[in-house]
Amino acid sequence: MGIRIKRVGVLGAGVMGQGIAAHLANAGIPSYLFDITPSELTAQEEVAGLTLQDRAVRNRISQAGITAMLKSKPALLFHKDLASMVTACNYEDDAELLGECDWIVEVVVERMDIKQRVFAMVDTHRKQGSIISSNTSGLAASAMAEGRSDDFRSHFLVTHFFNPVRYMRLLELVPAPETDPAVYDGMAEFGSTVLGKGIVHCKDTPNFIGNRIGTFGMTSVFHWMAEYGASVPEVDSVFGSATGRPSSAVFRTADIVGLDTMGHVVNTIAEGCPNDPWVGRFVVPEYMQALIADGRIGQKAGAGFYKKTKSAEGKTVIQSLDPSTLDYVDPGKVRLASVGAARGAEDAAGKMRTMVWFDDDYGRLAWKVTAETAIYSAELLGEIADDIVNIDNAMKWGYNFELGPFESWDAIGVQESVDRMRAEGMEIPPVVEHMLKGSEGTWYVTRDGVRHFWDVISESYQPIEVPSGVIFLNTLKEGAGIITESPGATLYDMGDGVASSSSTPR
Repeated sequence: MGIRIKRVGVLGAGVMGQGIAAHLANAGIPSYLFDITPSELTAQEEVAGLTLQDRAVRNRISQAGITAMLKSKPALLFHKDLASMVTACNYEDDAELLGECDWIVEVVVERMDIKQRVFAMVDTHRKQGSIISSNTSGLAASAMAEGRSDDFRSHFLVTHFFNPVRYMRLLELVPAPETDPAVYDGMAEFGSTVLGKGIVHCKDTPNFIGNRIGTFGMTSVFHWMAEYGASVPEVDSVFGSATGRPSSAVFRTADIVGLDTMGHVVNTIAEGCPNDPWVGRFVVPEYMQALIADGRIGQKAGAGFYKKTKSAEGKTVIQSLDPSTLDYVDPGKVRLASVGAARGAEDAAGKMRTMVWFDDDYGRLAWKVTAETAIYSAELLGEIADDIVNIDNAMKWGYNFELGPFESWDAIGVQESVDRMRAEGMEIPPVVEHMLKGSEGTWYVTRDGVRHFWDVISESYQPIEVPSGVIFLNTLKEGAGIITESPGATLYDMGDGVASSSSTPR
């Protein structure tokens, strides 16, 4: 189904609403950015003689979203002039404008009752055939669509963008029970070809794929860092570039996301997944609860696991939290032998392999978290996704990991790691046992230049679908598509008489 979207209604002018509206503008699509009307005047509005009935006041919150969009760093817009494609609106005065929209995306607070009230209003004002979606990070699509019209329910799905929208490739799609498959497929095509997103297909389970696996990985860190006595900056050194992950690693990422948000996501899984085999892990540590209660919720509050302060000489200094005292300390220079060895590896797979097999407590910390995340991902196959590719892509595109859980498993050696897991008393999921018996011993293989994945349903290797017009240079390399190479660059044969080159990082 080819979907043509000429105008979008974005419901909610907070950080995510701003990001979505800005990215639509980048794609040349105008939008109406909605939010509530204020109940009180600001001091400046009173001085200006405005009232609660003045349009400038009534659109203040949504207009503030556009202003924030323009000031955002990193920039949300390709060019500031594109902000003119976003129109500030409010629900009370402008609801009828939803009838002009081909797509209406809800980005309000993560409360089911509020979302359902918003969707009741949307159902009244939308036009037949318009697409409605929620940007929820984990609430059930089935519950949000309850009580709505037949046409609403058949055109409703979840479109979960990751923040910042312009830069994070992941777009998780989740159908509701009555979503028209043609609508779902059309939005997948639109998200990929028009918005430039990597589409991951999820099932309607709490926190979907990215946040389910990502949150588990963080709780695994919480558990094992105490066991090995690792500090906050040491953990971030282990789970940063040394394991093929962003420099923000674990705790800097938590500060960026917000500790309050992280706590909410952890609790959502604990409450929504009572049968999760690791449900006991989904607990917010006491020190994190204390930080949240104290308002130290991360970057937006000026303090979280890290805090910027001034030295006696007036220089900006970044201090890290001591979880045992809740005080901030000078982290000093973090130099770990295992991290140094891992950074010397040529690629992400080599770094991961070096790190988890290194014989020190930091290598053992990396091993425990990597092993548990791999097991957890395998246990959830069929529940959150039908194949390993969607799980790996969710972690790469949503968290900027170089390797997903199953790719990481290949990197460290599946059989070798399973042997170690068994020796340490870990339970191996049946799908892993079946894979080792019936496959080549890896989750991925390349055949005739085409990458294949182990499909747990058919218990065979299946080719990975590649969107039309997309070519991966690593696949060309694996498929003997190299014409020539030097220490500084590689020339690839792309087929049809076309060559491509890439430089080698130094």
